[in-house]
Amino acid sequence: MSQEMFQKERTLKMRERLIGQSCRLFFPQDPVKIVRARGQYLYDENGTQYLDCISNVHHVGHCHPLVTQAASAQMELLNANARFLHDNIVHYAERLAATLPKKLCIFYFVNSGSEANDLALRLARQYTRNEDVIVLDHAYHGHLTSLIDISPYKFRKLEGQKEWAPLPDTYRGLYRRDHPNPGQAYADTVKDLIDEAQRKGRKISSFFVESLPSVGGQVILPSGYFPKVAEYVRAAGGVFVADEVQTGFGRVGSHFWAFQLQGEDFCPDIVTMGKPMGNGHPLSCVVTTEEIAGAFTANGVEYFNTFGGNPVSCAIGLAVLDVMEKEDLRGNAVRVGNHLKELLKQLQAKHPIIGDVRGVGLFVGLELVKDRVTLTPATEEAALLVGRLKMKHICLSTDGPWNSVIKFKPPMCFSLEDAERVSAEISHVCESDYCTSVFLQNLKMPPTRNNRNNSPVYMQPANLLMRLIAKLE
Repeated sequence: MSQEMFQKERTLKMRERLIGQSCRLFFPQDPVKIVRARGQYLYDENGTQYLDCISNVHHVGHCHPLVTQAASAQMELLNANARFLHDNIVHYAERLAATLPKKLCIFYFVNSGSEANDLALRLARQYTRNEDVIVLDHAYHGHLTSLIDISPYKFRKLEGQKEWAPLPDTYRGLYRRDHPNPGQAYADTVKDLIDEAQRKGRKISSFFVESLPSVGGQVILPSGYFPKVAEYVRAAGGVFVADEVQTGFGRVGSHFWAFQLQGEDFCPDIVTMGKPMGNGHPLSCVVTTEEIAGAFTANGVEYFNTFGGNPVSCAIGLAVLDVMEKEDLRGNAVRVGNHLKELLKQLQAKHPIIGDVRGVGLFVGLELVKDRVTLTPATEEAALLVGRLKMKHICLSTDGPWNSVIKFKPPMCFSLEDAERVSAEISHVCESDYCTSVFLQNLKMPPTRNNRNNSPVYMQPANLLMRLIAKLE
């Protein structure tokens, strides 16, 4: 059977005509049309293989045979909504409970990270009877109206002003790595917000936080931050919500959940999970305590989700857990993640544009700066690097407030050889004449040569990136 219905040009024109323009493609100037995938590799309509460094959704690898077989087998047998009694949902909840602190024991299955965070917001407000939510700057918790309202990453671009706590970024934030206790210092900024809200007669329902901020720039939070914030929030009558949609299910390697990096004794009141759960199948979840779940039940309104926790979704979720265990993917995240960071740190020592290398497991960020003292974000250079790597059949993307952080969140089967390949290509781009010209000539075009004396002649383009990539091609 053909793996594409239309030629690429027709598909692109149909998409432009039929799909909302706010739904953007990767590499919009020259999109990659993907027709199949396996493991950490994507294949276009011509059979060209791309190394996938960004699909954290396909957690155990694209189209893993054990996952697809579990989905097919259950689909052929039964799929029904969760009002019918079935083994899969309770078996899956029990398997998840074994990875969590004991007090997190009541599960609600839904279909997306946004849906999970919206439900977590409802649980927090119902339990506390309070409304205000504290979030971090540059946070993103989903695309529903309720979540855009608590996602500075999005609402900064919309009308209206809100307040948020500063992102605990120890590279370029208020308190940096030379601070004696950045975790305490950043936690105190949350306490300041709580005090200000209480002076205004407002009450806190929750502190919502990504366990490792991703769209904020692959930020690794300082130790001690979560326990202290939780102390302040709970004293104010609120609850602590850990958003594990991006980082859960062993991505950090050393732990199953990223919030556990803050100490084995630390336990949130609510945890949300999503993207990697179904390996590409829509599956997500909220887990909380008996007390919070009891308050939600006591409101007298039944919670029903048509597709949440259906037998097929739970069969897929169980298969993902099985693959993680059988293939030691947490161990792989430690081994490959450490190797990748070491390779990137070696590049940092060679290339001044690499300001910071940070991460844990297979959650890694490479921040580019124009100057290591001022930390001016190298946004254009980051876009150039991503474009150049795409030409080498490596898929990466940028994130962070200035899109100056190259983010690595590959499938968990990413290998040592993959890490070596991508770091070598990054080094090659950083060493190229084109990048040198961009870095040293204030983002002017690579020089042409004067025919008489071979001296460099620089151009100032209207659109730096597109002309630069065109030149590279």
